Amino acid sequence: MSQTSNQAPAAPQSEPANGTAGGLGAVDHSVRFPVLILMGLSLLWLLGATVLSLMAAFKLHTPAFFENCEWLTYGRVRPAATTAMIYGWASNAALAIAVWLMARLSQARLLHGGLVIVGALFWNTGVKVAVGGILIGEVLPYEWMAFGGFAGPLLLIAYILMAVWVVNTFRYRQNRHAYVSQWFLLAALFGFPWIFSVAQIMLVHAPVRGTLQAVVDAWYVQNLIGFWLMPVGLAAAYYFIPKVLGKPIHSYYLAVVGFWSLLVAVSWSGPARLVGGPVPAWVISAGIVGSVLMLIPVMVTTVNLHMTTLRNAREAWISPTLRFVVAGSMAFSLVGLIWSVTAFRTMKEVIHFTLFEEGLNQLTVYGFFSMIAFGSFYFIVPRLLEKEWPSASLISLHFWSSALGLAVMLVGYFIGGVLHGLWMNDPEYFPEFVTIVESIVPYLLLGSVGWILLLIGHLAFLISFVWMLFQARSNERTEPTLFAPPAALKSSAS
Repeated sequence: MSQTSNQAPAAPQSEPANGTAGGLGAVDHSVRFPVLILMGLSLLWLLGATVLSLMAAFKLHTPAFFENCEWLTYGRVRPAATTAMIYGWASNAALAIAVWLMARLSQARLLHGGLVIVGALFWNTGVKVAVGGILIGEVLPYEWMAFGGFAGPLLLIAYILMAVWVVNTFRYRQNRHAYVSQWFLLAALFGFPWIFSVAQIMLVHAPVRGTLQAVVDAWYVQNLIGFWLMPVGLAAAYYFIPKVLGKPIHSYYLAVVGFWSLLVAVSWSGPARLVGGPVPAWVISAGIVGSVLMLIPVMVTTVNLHMTTLRNAREAWISPTLRFVVAGSMAFSLVGLIWSVTAFRTMKEVIHFTLFEEGLNQLTVYGFFSMIAFGSFYFIVPRLLEKEWPSASLISLHFWSSALGLAVMLVGYFIGGVLHGLWMNDPEYFPEFVTIVESIVPYLLLGSVGWILLLIGHLAFLISFVWMLFQARSNERTEPTLFAPPAALKSSAS
């Protein structure tokens, strides 16, 4: 077992080997069922969200698709797909990663894992109620919070029931030093209930009036990314990259700078989404400044993670975990750069209300978080089940379908979005609006092709996961499932 590598240099500490008394074997056993249940539910939601997203993408260029079914109109399918992706797939996956990582780094067993399972079941019941309510027409006009007030309290209570025991695991950690990944996890675990409850109160249960609703919603969306998905994704990246390589992180002190600058900058960046809206100019300016400041944590984290990987490129390429995690880390760098560049008023005038913003959302949620979550699953599941993935071919199909699907989608949405904005701002080029709509159909088709490729990859991942659950356990020690001979890979089997 290699040294845990995202720690402070002043507090070196090796993780105990599996099977030792009080070691990682006991820790993994305590989290096995809660984590596997969260993972299984997340994959089911991922498949459902992908199907709904594909239907929504088809409706953009083929409006007659399911035109006689009121449940499947675009105005319902699109928010239902987003809700299933954010709260079904991403949040379940984030909780699974948080439970396992916190227990591992704390070297402490998860207490009352049964309550975590109960919380997971209630959480997913809440997501079902939210998605079902949207499909029957109970849709609110808020991005990423389109479900009514009936689901919000259930989600919040279920989340607290799970998160409190994850935080409690940190409280009883064996090593009093807090690792970098634990900082990010704690920020996420405390950040989500704060932003979710504030948004529920101010948008659903006691809604504010007028344009303040748009301000609150913009704040919520940006902070749901910055205080929930990003911290969990970065916690996983800071753990798995050095862990699998058996190398220390490039700079512990850069990680400190990246952590605090992310928390400061992201909380101010939301209002940049409101450029051109009827809100005070200083609010939008504050959002633009926050978005530009995002370059600090992005650059610092990019240097830290990629310098750790740079000298071990072959090892990163042959490991399924690292291939996904490194791809997600690269997407994080791209997301931060695009956020900062497109926050300015002159850029927003072009890309606002176009496909470009949908492409940026997909790059953030899928390209960054989902790719890191996939890589995390490929590392965690064999340690929970004590057996290896049955097929490297299915893993390879999953990676390439996901990577190519996302690339095709982004090409369509980014290029189509920019052209759409330019044409909308130049009425002499296309004097009729319908002509503009017809001109971006090829880019909408690329979006549908991208979702089809993603669906193939997700089916391959689900098959691998189910196969893994039901395959017989070998009495002999099995080698890790890699894309090539292990060469100098030191700790992938630890």
